[in-house]
Amino acid sequence: MSTNPAPLKVLYIGGTGIISSACVRRSAAEGMNVYALNRGINAKGRVVPEGVHSLVADVTDDDALLSAIEGLHFDAVVNFLSFDEADSARFTRIFTGRTNQYVHISSASVYRRPILQVPVVESTLLENKFVAYSRDKIDTENVLLAAYREEGFPVTIVRPSHTYDEAHPPLPGDWTVFDRIERGAEIVVPGDGTSLWTVTHADDLAQGLVGLLGNPKAIGEAFHITSNDVYTWDTIYTMIAEALGVEAKLIHVPSEFFTVAAPDWFWSELIVGDLSHSALFDNSKIRSLVPGFFPTRTFHRSVIGMVEWRREHPVEAAGDPAVEGFIDRLAEGYHRSREVFASLAP
Repeated sequence: MSTNPAPLKVLYIGGTGIISSACVRRSAAEGMNVYALNRGINAKGRVVPEGVHSLVADVTDDDALLSAIEGLHFDAVVNFLSFDEADSARFTRIFTGRTNQYVHISSASVYRRPILQVPVVESTLLENKFVAYSRDKIDTENVLLAAYREEGFPVTIVRPSHTYDEAHPPLPGDWTVFDRIERGAEIVVPGDGTSLWTVTHADDLAQGLVGLLGNPKAIGEAFHITSNDVYTWDTIYTMIAEALGVEAKLIHVPSEFFTVAAPDWFWSELIVGDLSHSALFDNSKIRSLVPGFFPTRTFHRSVIGMVEWRREHPVEAAGDPAVEGFIDRLAEGYHRSREVFASLAP
């Protein structure tokens, strides 16, 4: 007599971020036995769905983490909170023998920049000399893959690219950009605004990631998971302006000037080493293991939801004065450089 298999038991380390909350929701909707481990702080109203087991602990504290998972074994652990080589070594030690699959969330920014050939595939060289975050993510992957080769640690690596939801626009400067566009202030765009950029809604990424859980073919493998929703940066900003009912005032600044004029802005390094390069991805590998992976959320529709979310959450979607200062500084540099070049004309 046959019996129904037990639902997949999954632990999410994180669970309230942009991508992790979407994955938790999808896992729960698919009937999995879902645990979410975090500090119990909900980001931007992303709450853990009913029926999900909430474990509260500081994941940087070994004793607290081990206490939270004591006596538990998981079919899969998905870790959104591992960022460097030491993290990977630590989580490998903690979860050895406690899970059948350990999913590490890396980043598609690990691929070589500038990109020499598109679309990017998972075997593209991992090398980013511009962005420290990306180099740290490469180190985490190397530690985990060494543990897989040498000890059989059951790792799966997922590399998201620029992923968003309605509460988190995929923009350097986030909601400050919406504020500037709405009031008619200038927006600084890297390069000439024509580089191609892939944006992926978190719900679409969750399709692919959750589809990998429990699949033995995914062990020891890396997958990027993106949509095919590709736009120029000028188009992205223009669509936001149209959703706001205004016209975008765009100015174009060479990407390398961002780290010169605004070296203290978090986004400057990412613009030089990631966002200013055209990025298109081949998703054949994720589709080979998750045949149902079919992104359906497009930015031109989602941006309307962002405008509505911003209207309903004025505090959470408030602009940042520091970011205003960074953008103003870059805009001032743009106009000064135009004056200098104009003075050189015969």
